[in-house]
Amino acid sequence: MRFNGKRVFITGAASGIGAATAELFRKEGAEVVGVDIAAGEGVVHCDVTDPASITAAMAAAVDQLGGLDVCCNVAGINIFARIGDLTLELWNRTLAVNLTGSMLVTQAAVPHLRASKGNVVTVASISGIQGQPYNSAYCASKGGLLLLMKSLAVELAADGIRVNCVCPGGVDTPLSQAAAASLGADIDMNLIMRMTGVIPGFMPPSDIAEAIAYLASDAASSVTGTSLVVDRGTLW
Repeated sequence: MRFNGKRVFITGAASGIGAATAELFRKEGAEVVGVDIAAGEGVVHCDVTDPASITAAMAAAVDQLGGLDVCCNVAGINIFARIGDLTLELWNRTLAVNLTGSMLVTQAAVPHLRASKGNVVTVASISGIQGQPYNSAYCASKGGLLLLMKSLAVELAADGIRVNCVCPGGVDTPLSQAAAASLGADIDMNLIMRMTGVIPGFMPPSDIAEAIAYLASDAASSVTGTSLVVDRGTLW
């Protein structure tokens, strides 16, 4: 029961890693408000690309919870595209959700986390560390996300706020399934195979939820500005 009495805000909570994270926090005693643009049981609507939507969702969550101890940025999108086929619309949408959305949510959370000496945990990706074929928009968004959070870790340390990232490899989620479905039939599989880990298969979302929970817990009280890689040995 690591999170007894803790108040947690989670984006992307309708499915995948976000849903698994909300479930784990609740199981360990936390009060959780999960938000998503998609419908889900016990999930509040919030569009992380819309500042007004974030402001309203955060205000309602803090009012309901009586404050905030942990902010988890999990919401994200991923659609593969060759550079020649990458539209400006897809590029802008990917950055808006994955990068700008996490910035806006964190910005809204900071005043409340400052009061509680809380922390931020953001789901980045090994795609922000490793160049991947047909995935330039996603890689750019996650690379930017890593450095955004590292910068905030330095800036907010004096306020007692820790900021960390988890960098998953392949996870069995609707996001990953949709990304795989967007690959064309004429891709170079030799390039794709370079994205696989030495431990075969996709991870369950619960593996990433456990990593998020560790970084949010008191066990990680001396950890900030880190990028915890959980990838079954893809980066070695």
